[in-house]
Amino acid sequence: MNHNNNKNANQKHPLQGPGGARLVVLGAGESGVGAAYLAQQQGFDVFVSDFGGIADSYKKQLEDWKIPFEEKQHTEELILNAVEVIKSPGIPDKAPIIKKLHGKGISVISEIEFAGRYTDAKIIGITGSNGKTTTTSLTYHILKDAGMNVGLAGNIGKSFAYQVATERFDWYVLELSSFMLDDMFKFKVNIAVLLNITPDHLDRYDYKLENYAASKFRITQNQTAADYFIYCADDPETLKGMRERTFGAQLLPFSIQQKIEPGAYLDENDNIVINTKQEHFTMSIQELALQGKHNIYNSMASGIVAKVLELRNETMRESMGSFKSIEHRLEFVANISGIRFINDSKATNVNSTWYALESMTSDVVLILGGVDKGNDYSMLNDLVRQKVKAIVCLGKDNKRIHDAFEDDVDLIVNTASAQEAAQVAYHLATKGDTVLLSPACASFDLFKNYEDRGRQFKEAVKEL
Repeated sequence: MNHNNNKNANQKHPLQGPGGARLVVLGAGESGVGAAYLAQQQGFDVFVSDFGGIADSYKKQLEDWKIPFEEKQHTEELILNAVEVIKSPGIPDKAPIIKKLHGKGISVISEIEFAGRYTDAKIIGITGSNGKTTTTSLTYHILKDAGMNVGLAGNIGKSFAYQVATERFDWYVLELSSFMLDDMFKFKVNIAVLLNITPDHLDRYDYKLENYAASKFRITQNQTAADYFIYCADDPETLKGMRERTFGAQLLPFSIQQKIEPGAYLDENDNIVINTKQEHFTMSIQELALQGKHNIYNSMASGIVAKVLELRNETMRESMGSFKSIEHRLEFVANISGIRFINDSKATNVNSTWYALESMTSDVVLILGGVDKGNDYSMLNDLVRQKVKAIVCLGKDNKRIHDAFEDDVDLIVNTASAQEAAQVAYHLATKGDTVLLSPACASFDLFKNYEDRGRQFKEAVKEL
């Protein structure tokens, strides 16, 4: 196959077609149910198995499509007879059923890998420890506003597989987590973006940062000279990983610390400047919809993608100035008695919370805590000393937060619900302060997920 033509290198698969080869989907969330639908459409004999319970909405879809499924168990004889297994990103490789599949030599892949075989669309893939949802949403917003026929999928929105089965997009913008990338092998990303690499999910990578970094760099596998790799030249872990690897794609770095061409940089007048081979774009950071240092990076990455696609500068400027931030990411909730409330529930790691604090311009009452994934809080100490007047803990076990910050703030209070946290924070704050929910932890000790945590916090604020 000629890689330089307009087709994606995501090949059609030989197992497809009559005879109904057996395909098993593990995990019946958005990605699993979408994958099951596409597999059925492609003539596979499909079975879905979820070790937990399946949400009613997904159960109804599977029933409507007459796809057999089970929940709260994995029946081995119904799974180990598959020619291939599509697994949810949430299932770790050390799960017993995955070990058994690997032991039998059965191919285990992600929904993205599977769906990529059945589309000719070009792919923009975005990964990074922080900022990927914002950058994916912004990139999609710019492309859609420019009139491109583009879909949004991956870790966000409707499942990629379901869209491949039901839509005909020319381009997709995919938010790709390290877990998704781990199970992607032949899938090719035409324009790859790596925003940053900071310690996250290390429990899944034998607590080694280099293993996690290797997952992130998988976004560049299969790229050729016709493709692009966009990365942050200010990120030490990215640069370290790049020294050990070679890249087939054209490299386009971005930086706010140095002038870079081709690529993107910040000039002395605080303008973002983007130069690709033939294209030039400039825009003042004051005009960007997304404010804060980390969002300059996100906007640069999206802007480079737009310039690689040769979108018009006026359209880009308009889109980058009008974009509405995503829910649960530094989302303004309310101003009560001169106190601003910000919902950053999506901050499930320390680095995200660092970015949030770094963008604050007032005194902060910080709501922290939840399920700690082996967090190192030391990178927050300076910012907490400078900006935080009190910490409100929201989690079942807050000992490590107390230990980390007892010398940096006068007051650390424990709470056990979003409502209690909002009330306590409100009483501790004074006019001109910001109450910031930016937990640095996962949420499943007290909440279903970070969305549930963010929504409960917003409800609680509205009741104050």
